[in-house]
Amino acid sequence: MNALITGGAGLIGSHFVDHLLTETDQDIHIVDNFSTGRRSNIEHTLANERVEIDDVDVRETEEMHQAVSRADIVYHFAAALGVERIVDNPLSSLQTNIRGTENILDAAAKDGTPVFVASSSEVYGKSPDLPFSEEDDCVLGPTSVPRWGYATAKAIDEFYAFAHHAENDLPIVVGRFFNTVGPRQVGDYGMVIPTFVERALADEPIQVYGDGTQTRSFTHVRDAVKVVRDLMNTPNTDGDVFNIGSSESISINELAEQIILVTDSNSKIEHVPFAEVFEEDFEEPRHRKPDVSKLRETIGWAPETSLNQIIEDVVDAQQSGAEVPT
Repeated sequence: MNALITGGAGLIGSHFVDHLLTETDQDIHIVDNFSTGRRSNIEHTLANERVEIDDVDVRETEEMHQAVSRADIVYHFAAALGVERIVDNPLSSLQTNIRGTENILDAAAKDGTPVFVASSSEVYGKSPDLPFSEEDDCVLGPTSVPRWGYATAKAIDEFYAFAHHAENDLPIVVGRFFNTVGPRQVGDYGMVIPTFVERALADEPIQVYGDGTQTRSFTHVRDAVKVVRDLMNTPNTDGDVFNIGSSESISINELAEQIILVTDSNSKIEHVPFAEVFEEDFEEPRHRKPDVSKLRETIGWAPETSLNQIIEDVVDAQQSGAEVPT
């Protein structure tokens, strides 16, 4: 069996490659243009005869159609990620997230190749209803604010996947990830935990944007990759969408304090207005917390790794310069 993994050099993609190598005998075709994914994340797989790696952009239609035509199953993780990247490069981000998914799904529809589509909690926008359930309304901001371009693009990805499922019987599963974190994630593009850990280890000030009372839920990448494979191996998930995240939430102020405690750091917390980092009209959703009851009912479990363990794994990885096994 041949599995195509787009974005295979990214955080989730690279850990998913490791998961398939350990848990299956599948051949793996990694596609990544290394714009955000890192070659170091998959260097350890280069000598494995089951792994093939291509430096290809998912926006390249012909190349992606060829890659999908060789696959028995597709895991589509490739995307433009990170709030800072989206705000700074709105056009290329939209093209990557929309055209890339369109290429994958159009190609998969030719042979009915099953596809896992990685979506995001961003699609819920600034909805005040917590926790977020898969059938909840999406509440997005104005189109003039780049912040909402990513959320809109991921929602379009979902619509496109469901349209292919409805019209072409394409087997698809959509997963909405909530702040997936772990070894190999870097602080580039605004990823909060690795950024805070890096500063704490250096005893530098930890910059918290806004007043820090906004809350988030964090998922260990180890749990996330297991969920993806379980969803694709479980009957009756075809044509459905699932939240993938932890039901434990924490404020960003509390997160910074916990990281300082775990690292035994002398860092101080500094609050920085969003307007000093982003545009004046930047909007930050106040809270993000998933309802994972549907996931638990479907596969029998949901991500449960504690936030403290997540932080410790990121700390260990940064201190050692090596990856923590998943």
